[in-house]
Amino acid sequence: MSALQLSAVATEAAVPMVVRGGQPSRHTFHRIREVRIQQGVSLRTAARHMQSDVRTARQEEEETTDLKLSQLYQWQRVLDVPVTELLSESEDSLSRPVLERARMVRVMKTAQAILEKAPNAPIKRMAQMLVEQLTEVMPELETVSPWHSVGQRRSLDDLGRIAEQTVSMDSFGVDY
Repeated sequence: MSALQLSAVATEAAVPMVVRGGQPSRHTFHRIREVRIQQGVSLRTAARHMQSDVRTARQEEEETTDLKLSQLYQWQRVLDVPVTELLSESEDSLSRPVLERARMVRVMKTAQAILEKAPNAPIKRMAQMLVEQLTEVMPELETVSPWHSVGQRRSLDDLGRIAEQTVSMDSFGVDY
């Protein structure tokens, strides 16, 4: 096999297939992951808003997962985009309004981070003015929080400190 054929086989194996009428296909049902990333919503935040766990949310956002309408509408509420943006099967990027909103959210996150970490009063005033102006242009940006600035996020495979340094229940003086 040529390198190109091997690459195609590897790609086919990596993409889940949906079988319809005995014929395998690589049909994509939605673009939830793409929209979630564009909107700047973490998988953990999305799962929390849907009162679900991260593993379930990750499975649901797979483009080949055939979701119920109720699940699709949950994602729509969390991502705050029209349902049609989640269903679009075109190869085009996100529609202009959704793309612009995602960019505005990123700008607001940056402005909020500057406001939070401003080293002096003039910079703080300038950042506050920027936040107010962005909110004036797009009122829903009022609830946007700053970028995370403390620590490094753990992946789902990383264990926290409690797993590395176990604590005996005897030290709490609890009888059970």
